[in-house]
Amino acid sequence: MSPLFNSISIGSMIIKNRFVRSATNDYLGNSDGSISDQEVELYQTLAENDVGLIITAHTYVQHPKGRASISQNAIYEDRLIRGYQKLAQSVHPYGTKLVMQISHAGRQTTTSITEGQTPIAPSMVIDQSTGQAPREMSEAEILTLITDFVAAIGRAKTADCDGVQLHIAHGYALSQFLSPYTNRRSDQWGGSIENRTRIIKEIITQGKLLVGADYPILVKLNSTDGFSDPGYLSLDDVLYTAKLLESLGTSAIEVSGGIKEAKGVMSRPGIKTAEQEAYFAVAAKAIKQVVSIPIILVGGLRSKTIMEHIITSQTADMVALSRPFVKEPNLVTKLLEGQETVACVSCNACFNPNGLKCYYKGKD
Repeated sequence: MSPLFNSISIGSMIIKNRFVRSATNDYLGNSDGSISDQEVELYQTLAENDVGLIITAHTYVQHPKGRASISQNAIYEDRLIRGYQKLAQSVHPYGTKLVMQISHAGRQTTTSITEGQTPIAPSMVIDQSTGQAPREMSEAEILTLITDFVAAIGRAKTADCDGVQLHIAHGYALSQFLSPYTNRRSDQWGGSIENRTRIIKEIITQGKLLVGADYPILVKLNSTDGFSDPGYLSLDDVLYTAKLLESLGTSAIEVSGGIKEAKGVMSRPGIKTAEQEAYFAVAAKAIKQVVSIPIILVGGLRSKTIMEHIITSQTADMVALSRPFVKEPNLVTKLLEGQETVACVSCNACFNPNGLKCYYKGKD
């Protein structure tokens, strides 16, 4: 039997296989951020086809400044819990676990999305992808952001999600605090890596007090901003953060990378050869060598052989996919039955505000 189909424990969760549906923006949320019937159908289909762990579309915790895009899901109020209960009820009969990813846009949004309010960030660093200049957060706003993340952790548990994942990647608010590029503060929230990770420490510590030490809190962690120049996130910073996360009781780390300003890093297009696959594998293996909690690798996984190698080489413990599951929701079933590669051609047309589906037209 392929190691991809062995079970694994993440904190108090037992996952039936090594496949993770990585979070993305489904573009399927209702206008108020609540879960739509289309999302329930999508997640149930993934569960029916043996995805072991589903991490939900990234869900913002603070309205309206935390919103990153249209049709994004939200969890900033108790009334939004019910939709996630429906999601959990749709996947649990198939033995699939559901983890809610929670996030805040920070500077990676625009006033058209935040209802005219200026985006907030650790520091006033213009987002070169949009030209938007954020406003530097006050101490009070940072404390409120911590409170909102902690409340979201509580709502995830109330919604019967099996765990929650903090989004500390892809240039959103928590990864903005982590990176010296976007965090240029001189107070207790910036400067040293100890200060830049302070907000993460506070959220996890307070979150554990609210939901209990056994409730799984996972993290999606940037391994790079996408730039190698001095002044950006370094591997030393990443390894420090990983060890801190383990010490705080984090159950697993999903390794990713890139911010919107770094084009073609986060979701690389045109993955056609084995050498192009698993483009965050080096960072994942480095992280796995300094922690004992499970490591999840996302990024360009396109063949069963490479996925198996990730597990057997102890590069990571689980494999996460997003775009391939858009093309083939039944991918795990197909791989179990002998299919060797995914059908996804990494064209990125699925990143589409008209809804999460494959729009490939044969021009990758």
